[in-house]
Amino acid sequence: MWRFAFVAILLRSHWGKVLQRLFSTFANGWPGVGLLLQRILTAILLVRFGIIELAGKSFSPSMIPQMIAACAGILLLVGLWTPVVGSLIGVVELWIAFANDSDPWIPVVLAIFSATIAMIGPGAWSIDARLFGRKHIPT
Repeated sequence: MWRFAFVAILLRSHWGKVLQRLFSTFANGWPGVGLLLQRILTAILLVRFGIIELAGKSFSPSMIPQMIAACAGILLLVGLWTPVVGSLIGVVELWIAFANDSDPWIPVVLAIFSATIAMIGPGAWSIDARLFGRKHIPT
C-alpha cells in the first residue's frame, strides 16, 4: 500500500512540473488584466462566429471547424488548458481561413490572437493559474 502512495506522489510531482512548464507566465496586475481582456474578446468572437455558422443551416462537414473553434473558445474564456487550446484555435482558424471562399481576415486575426495567448499564458485570472500556478507557502 505504501508503495502505491509513494509512486502516486512521484507521478503527481512529475506531471505537475511538466504541466507547469506549458505556461510561460501567470501575469498579475495590468498585464493580467490585458490578458484577461484578450481572452474574453477572442472567446466572444469565436463563439459568435460559431453560432452564426450554425444558425439556420442544416449540418454539413464544413461546419466542424467552426464548432471546434466555438467549443475551444469557451475553454479559452475560462482559461483552462490555455496553451493547448490557443494552439488548437490557431490551427483551426487558419484552416477556416484557407478552406472558405469568404474574407479570410477575421479567422487570421483570431488565429493570431489565440497564438499570442498560447505563447504568453493565461494570466492570473484563469483556471490554469489556480490549477498549475506557482504556490506560495505563507510563513
